[in-house]
Amino acid sequence: MKRILIPLLCVLFSVPAAYGQFAVDMGEGGRPSTQDTTVQAKEAFRLKTYFTALAGKDTLKLGRVFSGAVVLPGYAQAYHREYWKIPITYAGIGAGIYMGRHFHTKFRATEDDAFELYRNLCYVGAGLFYWGSLLDGVMQFKHDKPVLPARATLYSALLPGLGQIYNGDYWKVPIVYGGLIACGYFWQYNGLQYKRYKTMYNHAMANPPRYDGWMRPEDLKWYRDTFRRFRDYSILATVLVYALNIIDANVFAHFQDFDISDDLTLRIEPGFIHHVAYSGTLPQVAGIHMKLTF
Repeated sequence: MKRILIPLLCVLFSVPAAYGQFAVDMGEGGRPSTQDTTVQAKEAFRLKTYFTALAGKDTLKLGRVFSGAVVLPGYAQAYHREYWKIPITYAGIGAGIYMGRHFHTKFRATEDDAFELYRNLCYVGAGLFYWGSLLDGVMQFKHDKPVLPARATLYSALLPGLGQIYNGDYWKVPIVYGGLIACGYFWQYNGLQYKRYKTMYNHAMANPPRYDGWMRPEDLKWYRDTFRRFRDYSILATVLVYALNIIDANVFAHFQDFDISDDLTLRIEPGFIHHVAYSGTLPQVAGIHMKLTF
């Protein structure tokens, strides 16, 4: 876990200190321009901006607020000045983890399946409090646009189909969940079959053999490898459907303020064409104008 978490933190909070500067020569006719056209690159985002934003001295985009909440639960609530939600978040996460460890200890001591179920439910509850804090941070973000693409993207990332509802594309929700349910079903089915044939193959190859079925070890090995491959395909399909759900929410959120009109006309009419050359302007000549209106 540490091998994954440490690089992730480095990526999220890397603070590049480089500054760019680009000089553009806007001279005309081969003569250098006397106007200063130096463009200063925008200053890189710094880690301290997360803390100055909490003090009200800076503002953050939704993506920055979300990344801060991922690493530090409750950051979004502090940024939105909803401090009363922070103790609730940490109480729920802490209680779930504590009770989960408690039931895990009892399960290891007694091997009672009931304690295993309680442990899993407690861990799921802690995860739901964490997930809820992220979703609440996205929902409470203030902006002046009717539809914010970043919000639609994070909605679909946190809860598939929610970004489509935010965009008004309600008809896509059954498609998203239909794809996820189908992929999840085949994922589970192929996984169970893989474990089944793997166990039978291991029993058949044991010394002495503990498998008394009618299938040969070669057949068991073939079925084991086949269902393992199908399981991997199912996992890949699930990830693909989930990713397409996020991409769809982002793309169609950008289309919300895009003017798509049926007024598309092409008009052809006579007119005069102006010839422009470096040496000067030539006389006008008659021609045809093609005007496309959309």
